[in-house]
Amino acid sequence: MSGRRPGRARRGLGAGATWALVLVLVATFVGPLLWMGLTSVKSYGEATASPPTLWPQDVDLSAYERLLSLDGPYPVLRWFLNSLLAGVLHTALVLVVASTAAFALARMPFRGRGLVFGVIVSTLFLPAFVFLMPNYLMIDRLGWTDSVWALVVPGAAGAFGVFFLRQFMVNLPVELEEAAALDGANQWGVFRRVVLPNTRPALATLAVLAFLGNWNDYIWPVYVLFSPERLTLPAGLRLLQGAYVTDYPSIMAGAVVASVPVIVLFVLTQRFVVEGVARSGLKG
Repeated sequence: MSGRRPGRARRGLGAGATWALVLVLVATFVGPLLWMGLTSVKSYGEATASPPTLWPQDVDLSAYERLLSLDGPYPVLRWFLNSLLAGVLHTALVLVVASTAAFALARMPFRGRGLVFGVIVSTLFLPAFVFLMPNYLMIDRLGWTDSVWALVVPGAAGAFGVFFLRQFMVNLPVELEEAAALDGANQWGVFRRVVLPNTRPALATLAVLAFLGNWNDYIWPVYVLFSPERLTLPAGLRLLQGAYVTDYPSIMAGAVVASVPVIVLFVLTQRFVVEGVARSGLKG
């Protein structure tokens, strides 16, 4: 009996330390979101008060009324729709390009396949800013500046999507493809009827990552979009930053509007994301 008590005490201490770590992580990630939401419903005077207050004394929704009004100076709803359209189109194009390229590299033997895959993976080590000027010149030559296509096409053939899906596809049993081939399916049939249905977790994970990357992008929209009504949310919200006065409730309200789709997307797809990441790294 006496020998078991130290073990129980150690287990209790370990559980307590685990819960303490979990609480710290929750506070680290949820704290800024809570502060953002509470500041968005404060008045300007309370938001700039010193010392700051956590809970608003009087809930003030004027920041949301200013931002979400159709005839206001800041068309947040239009920026929201621009971001949503660009994110959906970009995600769809990423899935098409990455899935077909990954299938060729994972399941179609050809000379130099390993070299091609190595070159693609090597581009992951290049800083993103290296592609800024070449992408801009390409978009300018095509006449896509200040349009949604400038946000959709660049980056759609990124190396990460190809690498991620390829790692998932190489783990699929070869017997599935052999059975489909015996039934008379060609390469396209195998890809569409066998490989894609079995890579849904990875496709869902890549869709979330591609959408979030496009949704949160700030530098590229600033470079290629010039009309205020064509801006995306991250690029448009910078206009809320005044030259001399910072309207913190309006900025936080805009951040809340921008974060709602991201939170909803994460809640709906977290199961697929976890499964996709877990199964994509089993072997190379």
